[in-house]
Amino acid sequence: MSKRKLVVIGGDAAGMSAASKVRREHPDREIVVFELGRHTSYAACGMPYFIAGQVESSDHLIARRPEVFRERQNIDVRTRHEVLEIDTAKRRVKVRNLEQGTTFWESWDDLLIATGASPIVPDLPNINAEGIFSLSHLQSGIDVFEYMEAHRPGKAVVVGGGYIGIEMAEALLERGLEVALIDMAPEVMVSMDVDIAGSISQAMKDAGVSVFLGEKLERFETDSRGRLSAVVTDRQTLEAELVILGIGIRPNTRLAKAADIELGANGAIKVNKRLETTVPHVWAAGDCAESFHLVKEEQVFIALGTVANKQGLVAGINISGGTMEFPGVLGTAITRFRDLEISRTGLSEKEAKEIGIRFRVKTIDALTRSHYFPGSAKLRVKLVVEDGTGRLLGGQIVGGNGAAKRIDTLAVAITARLTAEQLVYLDLAYAPPFSPVWDPVQTAARTLV
Repeated sequence: MSKRKLVVIGGDAAGMSAASKVRREHPDREIVVFELGRHTSYAACGMPYFIAGQVESSDHLIARRPEVFRERQNIDVRTRHEVLEIDTAKRRVKVRNLEQGTTFWESWDDLLIATGASPIVPDLPNINAEGIFSLSHLQSGIDVFEYMEAHRPGKAVVVGGGYIGIEMAEALLERGLEVALIDMAPEVMVSMDVDIAGSISQAMKDAGVSVFLGEKLERFETDSRGRLSAVVTDRQTLEAELVILGIGIRPNTRLAKAADIELGANGAIKVNKRLETTVPHVWAAGDCAESFHLVKEEQVFIALGTVANKQGLVAGINISGGTMEFPGVLGTAITRFRDLEISRTGLSEKEAKEIGIRFRVKTIDALTRSHYFPGSAKLRVKLVVEDGTGRLLGGQIVGGNGAAKRIDTLAVAITARLTAEQLVYLDLAYAPPFSPVWDPVQTAARTLV
């Protein structure tokens, strides 16, 4: 088993987690990683904070460089190498060396596809104009930072009100830009319910972001030099010298599809709980692969760094000869807009309606600390429970300092299939600097018992 050769396509979270695990289990096994970009194992989620100037250097976002993998772990990482084709019959991949312009075939005994996901870029007039960016890999964040340093834009438009859109709106405000955000949806953060998301858009407006909801992006306008000058929606024209597209992402599955590897939820690669694809000895993990949703009890596409790292570890264990299953996901996520913390897990009320679960819901307002303790901030908790059983299905939290990480308590409770009543009586910690005597998630649960 230790003599088997592993080839990994993709050198970020899932790919390098798997490769590192295989190396730890098999010190003499041949491992080759092909990475399209220049960087490996980087913190993509940190890019908005680097652009904002809150992270001193893009170097700080790199957990481990290619040369470290090569020298310390004997993992043959080859950056700037694009995999063009997967031949499952002959167990080989066709690769182009982008620096030298040469093409070659590389054989494998086991193949891990960890190609990630790419931003959705709409086919609109002038979409390729100078000044329009999407964030995906580390280099894209560096490109935005360098463009801002070189051109000093004064007005920016963020397209899309999801995680990237909200974080980039904050980042651009921090850099002193005049910022507008547009979204087709009736509220920002479509993964949350409108009554909770309204707090987010209001916080953005209060901070000076012009938020335009229910507006459809139609085209971009440019000046005589071909540089971005305006964003046109179905309602207005906004002057802009910088645009950040945060419309959404798609799994990178072109290679898998061409190799007749079956696709699943939302076009992601179909995998079982061992992260095996429908082709023997081919595995998939990370943002290109589907996951099992613990509440919906169906396969879903959820692209999160936490999921990618865990899937990479599970794939690495199984490629090494072990037996491990990836249990599933809840879509637990967290972000912030300035002082407002934002988090969610499990099902929203909207999702519960969509899949036909009978449910009850309650939203409460509370404080992050005892009311008399300095620094106490407001927060709002929304819980969704199954009607009849009281089983916890989902939760959303928005509020001040100390609010959002409470979502972890809810994620554990939902995973354990606890009821609202059981959550009420969990022995959670209490002291005035950290919480009221009844933690807000328990207060919310009490209203559903």
